[in-house]
Amino acid sequence: MTSPSTPSTLVRPRKGRIIAGVCAGIAERYGWDRTVVRLAAVASCLLPGPQVLLYLAGWVLMPSAKRHGGAAIPVT
Repeated sequence: MTSPSTPSTLVRPRKGRIIAGVCAGIAERYGWDRTVVRLAAVASCLLPGPQVLLYLAGWVLMPSAKRHGGAAIPVT
């Protein structure tokens, strides 16, 4: 179960975005530090694999909090 301060949905936040807000959204959802998530994403791009494609997929699939008036849409 999530804590009251942790959002229960996965959305890209309005504030704190660097590129698209995917790392910031993941960090907020799980209560992690945004900088750590961003560093892990950059470090993972140095390894072989589809990390860039996964980031782009997150950008497309994660709803933006801005589009929904700041309200999160539940992910089922």
